Amino acid sequence: MLENIINEQACEQLRTLVSHAETIICVCHRSPDGDAIGAVLGWSECLRMMGKEPQMIVPDQYPDFLQWLPNTEKIIRYDKHKEGCDWTLRHADLIFCLDFNTTSRTGEMDAVLASSPAKKVLIDHHLNPDVDTALTISFPKASSTCELVFRLAWQLGLFEDATKHFAVPVYCGMMTDTGGFTFNSNDPDIFFIIGQLLTKHINKDKIYRNVYHNYSESRIRLMGYVMYEKMVYDAQRHAAYFTLSREDLKRFNFIKGDAEGLVNIPQQIKGLKLSISLREDTEKENLIWVSLRSVDDFPCNEVAAQFFNGGGHLNASGGRLECSLEEAVKITQQAILAFEEKLKS
Repeated sequence: MLENIINEQACEQLRTLVSHAETIICVCHRSPDGDAIGAVLGWSECLRMMGKEPQMIVPDQYPDFLQWLPNTEKIIRYDKHKEGCDWTLRHADLIFCLDFNTTSRTGEMDAVLASSPAKKVLIDHHLNPDVDTALTISFPKASSTCELVFRLAWQLGLFEDATKHFAVPVYCGMMTDTGGFTFNSNDPDIFFIIGQLLTKHINKDKIYRNVYHNYSESRIRLMGYVMYEKMVYDAQRHAAYFTLSREDLKRFNFIKGDAEGLVNIPQQIKGLKLSISLREDTEKENLIWVSLRSVDDFPCNEVAAQFFNGGGHLNASGGRLECSLEEAVKITQQAILAFEEKLKS
């Protein structure tokens, strides 16, 4: 049986906030991943079971391999409907902030979200939450925000009536944020949750295929190109990094999501502790998106914080640099040297 993640007072406060609100919005961070989209879809389904009709707003485009999830057609993209979304955010009664710890992670939505008079509830698993809320539900040890969404549904007594529309996105979010349950997923409760989700007759094998076996030919060729031509392997320090320039992305017909998971592949090298991806933004000059992955107790979140203006979890983090790709490579090399002792231990 799952332990409650919030006390009874907080649980009642959550119920009250929902019951007294008419206009409810669920939002997530920019460049939404599986956990962010899964949490928005899953929690919105919980709100529907509580008699509400929430709106779902995401800052920008999410990967093509998540388009199949139930109810994605109801998601509104802020970058496509800015004026209407601004009005809605300013006049909402309640906003659920899902899978981010600070409003700056919502990109261009930041200002209007932060200034909205609506009461806010944060549901997140990142460190150091910094959002002005009526209620903060933050558990950095959780595998994913979708895990927290499940736990809340369970504690609120909603799960019994839940359907695939809840179970599929929640499972998808948990799966993607743990790399197919290969990191940050040793808590036995995770597999109890999976077992419960399976009672809703979801096809977990198909969910896996829809996410990980749903790429274009160009993406597969990009993967081979990156590993053969672009990866730099530091055997002495058990680290690897690679770059993706705007020219590389154009050559391989890049679309949103094509770089997803590439940073995990070097981890298949025996003994590798740290993998770093450096990707040029497709539109803005001198903007580099950084992804980091590590194994065991090596803290890639510390590397992200110290060198890449980012953060995240012990084994999965991200950041960004406002510089050229060449300068980003130099910073990456400095970061590897700075953590040399931990990498070699």
